[in-house]
Amino acid sequence: MKFLNLDLNVNKIPSLDNSFIPLCVFNDTFLQTAKKPFIVAIERNSGLVSRYETFIHGTNEMFETDCYYVERLVKFLIWAKGGFKVFLCGDENVANEIKTIYSYLGLRTFDVKFMEKVFERKFEIVSNTIDECPSEKETSKSIGRHLDGYRIGFDAGGSDRKVSAVVNGESIYSEETIWFPKVNEDPKYHYQGIVESLKNAAAKMPRVDAIGISSAGIYIDNRTMVASLFLKVPEDQFDSKVKDIYIRAAKEIGDIPVEVVNDGDVTALAGAMDLNDTNVLGIAMGTSEAAGFVDSHGNITGWLNELAFAPIDSQTGAIEDEWSGDIGCGVKYFSQDAIIKLAPKAGITLNESLSPAEKLKHIQTLLIKKHPCAIKIYESIGVYLGYTIKLYSSFYDIKHIILLGRVMSGEGGDIIAKNAKVVLVSEYPMLSKKIEIHLPDEKSRRVGQSFAAASLPLIKAK
Repeated sequence: MKFLNLDLNVNKIPSLDNSFIPLCVFNDTFLQTAKKPFIVAIERNSGLVSRYETFIHGTNEMFETDCYYVERLVKFLIWAKGGFKVFLCGDENVANEIKTIYSYLGLRTFDVKFMEKVFERKFEIVSNTIDECPSEKETSKSIGRHLDGYRIGFDAGGSDRKVSAVVNGESIYSEETIWFPKVNEDPKYHYQGIVESLKNAAAKMPRVDAIGISSAGIYIDNRTMVASLFLKVPEDQFDSKVKDIYIRAAKEIGDIPVEVVNDGDVTALAGAMDLNDTNVLGIAMGTSEAAGFVDSHGNITGWLNELAFAPIDSQTGAIEDEWSGDIGCGVKYFSQDAIIKLAPKAGITLNESLSPAEKLKHIQTLLIKKHPCAIKIYESIGVYLGYTIKLYSSFYDIKHIILLGRVMSGEGGDIIAKNAKVVLVSEYPMLSKKIEIHLPDEKSRRVGQSFAAASLPLIKAK
């Protein structure tokens, strides 16, 4: 197929999405003829800088194609790494075009304002020469793997909340509770739900020494900076009722250590603990796509890893993410939204009165009955994933991929993983030998994050 002056060859087409253009295929084809050096560097908190070296064409004929490549690259990097200042080094004309797109009046206003809220700094794009490009400055820190004492692990998802009571590394109690945090405006609803789960777990132990919390969103010093769980909470209540919601909830249990970490990083931590290895990318497919990464030192990196907003599909008719307004982003391919999106294409009619979680459960019930249309849905997501693993490998040094979350539950998870492996083996055989895809046991797929979350806080010796 022809796209932006490039002839793209997509060999494995999802049966329910024949217009799918994997961004990795576009990127690989683009780079075959791009020879002009170009660097994207992104500064975030504490003067840390992530740097990505690549190439563009730098000609008038390929200007539009160059701009598309760089714009998608910037989009991916700011959500994977995070930052408020983007240095585009190597071509002033391309940099100026991207600067227009990432402005209050441009297409990526959402991204600009989001990064400003997270880092509490003005977002800007700077054009530099290659020689002026900032050097990379990265760091990582050890977290979790503490299993001594009486602990509570809590995992807050968009469709359900999970809690585990863990005693000296053994889970003695786990529960899942359906809730609807994304559609509730009153933060009391969220607070009461969190406290109820914590108290249920606390009641199973003689005491509680620490509480670890895995939650969708971005957290700094245990405070909520941005989180889709509280999407409907009015802005004027966010600072007073949401920023410290987990700190206040933990105090209902006692004055004990508490640690709040993004659910994606906890997914990766759960995988690293289970495998006893490093270089683990964790992907949890639930209400959204959560991701996290444990590096070669066994540490988390401090990157955002918000891959739900990172682009993976180049087709012009890709489905739009309602929150960001962008198209072709991970959330619509690796969450319950993907199941709901593909159902009509598979010939399955879903009752619109059902909640998204209930729609997912309906498809899962059909899958248990070996419904061929339901099978096609999961096969298509598997093809999405295979190509996207190739894309992710350009930004993360991956040895293991751990797949968790409600979408991965049951036979559907096996189908997704199998079809992803088929894509890797046939299209990227060398990569397929380097990266292992792991599906934990059924219980771990659903509540593994709450168990790993329990290990987050360090209990200081008295």
